[in-house]
Amino acid sequence: MDIAKTYARIFGFVALLIGILGFVPGISSGGSGSGYLLGIFAINPLHNLIHIVTGLVAIFAGYYANGSYARMYALVFGVVYALVTVLGFTPLVMDGSLLGLIPVNMADNILHLAIAASALLVYFISGPRPQAATA
Repeated sequence: MDIAKTYARIFGFVALLIGILGFVPGISSGGSGSGYLLGIFAINPLHNLIHIVTGLVAIFAGYYANGSYARMYALVFGVVYALVTVLGFTPLVMDGSLLGLIPVNMADNILHLAIAASALLVYFISGPRPQAATA
């Protein structure tokens, strides 16, 4: 199986699960999907929904059209998460939230960096294969 398809499928299910777990009391502190996931990652309902949508898009990319969108998914979301990581380390994070909408902390920034790096790595190592010349 292609590494981009595998990455999109696994990452999709993990992101979807994390988004859902963000709404589960006991796994997330605080009420109604806010607080900290596992006591580490800052979350709120919008942050949880972003993870759910990200996961669904990844699953779609990994399975639809036999995974032909998986490599593009890795590129787009690698760039998006890289941008979110950079923003997480800038003054645009006001009082612990990105643009006043999504809570982020150092754990989130490190996780976003790891996601960006892994997605971009998958994109580059799953490059198009050279076509064999026909006679």
